[in-house]
Amino acid sequence: MKQINTGILSRNFNLDREKIDEENRTVQLSFSSDMPVSRWFGMEVLDHSPESVNLERLNDGAPLLMDHNTSDQIGRVEQAMVDGKRGNAVVRFSESVRGSEIFQDVKSGIRQNISVGYRIDEMELDSERSTEDEEYYVAKRWSPFEISIVSVPADNSVGISRAAEGESMTTITNFVEKQMSEEVKTDPVVSAPVIDTQEIARKAVEADRQRSAEIDAIAKKHPELAQTADEYKRNSLTVDDFRKVALESISKEKPKAMISPEIGMSRKEAESFSMVRAINALVTNNWSKAGFELEASNAQAEKLGKEARGFFMPVEVQQRDLTVGTAANGGHTVSTDLLSGSFVDALRNKLTVMDLGATMMTGLNGNVAIPAMAGGTTSYWVSESGSPTEAQASFRQIAMTPKTVGAFSDLSRRLLLQSSVDIENLIRSDLATTLATAIDLAAIHGSGSSNQPTGILATSGIGNVAGGTNGAAPTYAHIVALETEVAKDNAANGSLAYLTNAVVRGKLLTTEKAANTAQFVWEGQNSMRGYNAEVSNQVSSTLTKGNQSSSSAIIFGNWNDLMIGMWGGLDINVDTSTGSSSGTVRIVGLQDIDIAVRHAQSFAAMLDANAG
Repeated sequence: MKQINTGILSRNFNLDREKIDEENRTVQLSFSSDMPVSRWFGMEVLDHSPESVNLERLNDGAPLLMDHNTSDQIGRVEQAMVDGKRGNAVVRFSESVRGSEIFQDVKSGIRQNISVGYRIDEMELDSERSTEDEEYYVAKRWSPFEISIVSVPADNSVGISRAAEGESMTTITNFVEKQMSEEVKTDPVVSAPVIDTQEIARKAVEADRQRSAEIDAIAKKHPELAQTADEYKRNSLTVDDFRKVALESISKEKPKAMISPEIGMSRKEAESFSMVRAINALVTNNWSKAGFELEASNAQAEKLGKEARGFFMPVEVQQRDLTVGTAANGGHTVSTDLLSGSFVDALRNKLTVMDLGATMMTGLNGNVAIPAMAGGTTSYWVSESGSPTEAQASFRQIAMTPKTVGAFSDLSRRLLLQSSVDIENLIRSDLATTLATAIDLAAIHGSGSSNQPTGILATSGIGNVAGGTNGAAPTYAHIVALETEVAKDNAANGSLAYLTNAVVRGKLLTTEKAANTAQFVWEGQNSMRGYNAEVSNQVSSTLTKGNQSSSSAIIFGNWNDLMIGMWGGLDINVDTSTGSSSGTVRIVGLQDIDIAVRHAQSFAAMLDANAG
C-alpha cells in the first residue's frame, strides 16, 4: 500500500431550481457524482455505493456554508443519501438576514453554483482504466462534511483549505510502482460549457483587492475599527457588512460579534471530547490515544490566534452537555442519575453574582465595546405649528478586554486512569467551582490593576454611604440610604438586590428597624426591604476605615448592569511536580474573562459597616 496527501477536496455542481420548496426554505440538490475529476495525483472517481460513502457528518446537521467559509453559515443539511451514481441532499436555509438573502438569490437564479467539501480516506488504483499517461483512482472510502453555495466554482484540480479539518493522508491499495513525473498537472479539465478558469481566478483576485480597498477606506474614517477591518478582510466578509458595523459604531450601538470562536464541531464530536484523555496525554507526553483532542485543541488555538499552554477545551465542548451513551461506547460507566451540564452552565450555577442577576457573555473573540447612555434627550412643549428643539441622547462605550484567571484542582494519578464520564464531570465541576470563586471575588473587589478586572467596589462613580470616621454599625437608615443613592440617579430598576457577608447578615438579623418594634432589618427568606439579599464570604470583612480594620461591605444595585465576559476556549495544563511525592497531579485551568459595570449609578456601597 501507498499513502499520499490528498488534502481536503471539493466538487462543484449546478443547482436545480425546480426542486426548491419556498415554504420550508429547502432545496434538493446533487452534491457529488461518479464522474472522473482531474486532480494533481491523477483522475479521481468517487465510489457511490452505500458502504463507500460516510454520510454521518452530513446527516448530523452538517453546515450549509457560503464559499466554504465556516464563519458564514447560512443553513444546514437536513438529509443526505446516495443512489449508486450520485450523492443527493436536502438543505434548509436559515431564517437569518444572511440566510434569507442567499435563499432569495438561489430562488432568483442569481446563485447557481454549489460545492461539497470532502475527505478521502482510502483509494484504489483502477489498473484497467489507467494508462501510461493518466492514472485513475477510485475513492473506496470518503466522507463529505459540508455543502457550500459558491460565487465562483473552485478549480477541481486542487483541494480547498480547511484549517479545522486538517490534511488527510489517503491510503492507496492495488498500487503498482512505476516511474511518475514529479510535475503537478496544471491543465484544466475541459467540460461543457468551456470555462476560462484563469480569467475567473483573475477577476476573483481583482474583486477581493477591490473589497479590501473599500474596507480600508471606511476604516480610515474610523480608526477604532482597524482591528475589525483586518478580521473582515481576512475572513472574506463583505463591504456592506463592514459598513453596517461602521454605522453602528457611529450611532454607539452594540457592535455585532465579528468572528465566532467556534471551530465547527458537531454535537457528536463535542460529546466525544474527553478532558481526561487529554490530561493523561499531557501527563505522559503521549498523544497517541488522544489524537482527536489534540486536533480539536490545535483548531481552537488557530481560531483564537494563540497557543495553548497545555490544551484547549473548545468552545463547543464548554457549551454542550455530556450524554449517556450505549454500553458498547462506554455508557455503562455513566450513572443514570448523573446531572452533567455543560461547563459554561456549571460555571454560571456556581457564581454568586449570577444568582443576583449579573449578565454573562460567553464565546467572545477580540475586544468588546458595551454601549452605555451618558445623557438623555430633553422634551419640550411646542405650539401647534412649532417643532421641538433638536436634542440627542449621548452615549459612551465601556471596553472589555480579556484578562486571564487561573484555577487548579489536585487529583490522584489513579483517578485520572479511570474511563468514567463521572470522573470527566468531576474534573469539569471542580474547575468550574474554583474559577467561579475567583470570578466572584474579582466582580466584587477586582482592583483594575495587576492584570485584574475592575470590580464593583473599584468602579468610579458608584454611590457611597458612609458610616463615620471609624465606620459604624449598619442600621436601617444605612440600608434606606443605599437604595436612595441608586434611585436618585433613576437607576432603581432591573435585578435589584443586596450582597454582603455572613458577619453583616448576623448583625442585621438582630438590628431592629426602630427601637422596640421586633422588626429586624434583615428579613426572613434572605431579603431586606422586599429586595433579594445574598450572602457571600467573598465580600471582605477586613476593610479599613480610620482606626477600624475589620469593616465590611454592603452592596445594593441593579445586578443586570454587572457584565461578565468570557473569551474563547478553556486552556488546561498539568503540573506533575508539585504533588509528585503524594501521587497527585495538579490540573490548572486558565480562562480569559473581563468584568465591567455598565452604569456606575446602578450600584451603591457602604464600605465601613462594623458588624463585630
